[in-house]
Amino acid sequence: PTNRPRSHLVTLRVPGIHHVTAISGPAQQNMDFYADVLGLRTIKQTVNFDDPGTHHLYYGDRAGTPGTAMTFFPWEHAPRGGSGSGATEATGFSVPAGSLEFWGERLKGAGASPQEVDTRFDEESLRCKDPDGLIFEIVAGPATRETTAGAPVHPDIPTEFAVHAFHGVLLDVVDPDPTARLLTDIMGFEHVGEYGGRLRFRTDEHEVGSIVDLRSAGSGARVYMGRGSVHHVAFRARDDEEQQSWRETITNAGIPVTTVQDRCYFHSIYFREPGGVLFEIATDTPGFGIDESEEELGRKLQLPPWFESQREKLEAQLPRLVLPDERS
Repeated sequence: PTNRPRSHLVTLRVPGIHHVTAISGPAQQNMDFYADVLGLRTIKQTVNFDDPGTHHLYYGDRAGTPGTAMTFFPWEHAPRGGSGSGATEATGFSVPAGSLEFWGERLKGAGASPQEVDTRFDEESLRCKDPDGLIFEIVAGPATRETTAGAPVHPDIPTEFAVHAFHGVLLDVVDPDPTARLLTDIMGFEHVGEYGGRLRFRTDEHEVGSIVDLRSAGSGARVYMGRGSVHHVAFRARDDEEQQSWRETITNAGIPVTTVQDRCYFHSIYFREPGGVLFEIATDTPGFGIDESEEELGRKLQLPPWFESQREKLEAQLPRLVLPDERS
């Protein structure tokens, strides 16, 4: 079933990835890597709404556009996670063609252990690990998309090499067929090819974060969630009405889905796809600018209204983070 076109019965289609959330170790170490080494903009410092004693850090383009937000729960004392079937194996970031020599040198200097450049689907890819062992890929190719806000600005990263947005994700599931059917028959992806043990699915090719790859054969290894693991992958819904349609569609497909959760900057529903990976559908609205200006994004701790009364306690408990441009 993985080689068939998108079903004509599909009436909804996700535009692409909204954000990817992972678990990291120390928050400052995480910020140093993603905001300095990768050059992403810190777009929000807030707390984990289910565990407010922990930061929730967001990195992305200049404005935190959906399709660019890599987010982390820094659980410093969590054990190291283990990859395997039922998990997101790698997250891909999109850069312009001709950028990988620069990124290979920069990431090698940061201890990110870049591997040899791999070519697939007319793209070049560099696989690396962050300080917690999270696998990510820098993908360069002709289909690089840039958001309206534009790539973040970093003094040591030329604009022609900067990370623009998500490229996509690679999922490892024991049997790819049920996940493929979910992607094509329900979520509106199209199967566009297979190469090097990967099945590629794409939604709107004009959007950022439009790629989901599946291992053509799952590793079968047992997953251990922890530092260096992706917690969930979130896909976009343009607004609350579209999200409600998604909730009805997923429920009608026999997949258990949560009620709508208020995440302040977006509204979320969660479900597990057939291979066990936790999926979210998050709204584009209201966005990251509801509590601070675009110029000040990510510079101070922001709390949702229901935690504001605990600000003094939380600020005392959470580590004070230093942005790259705050260092003397």
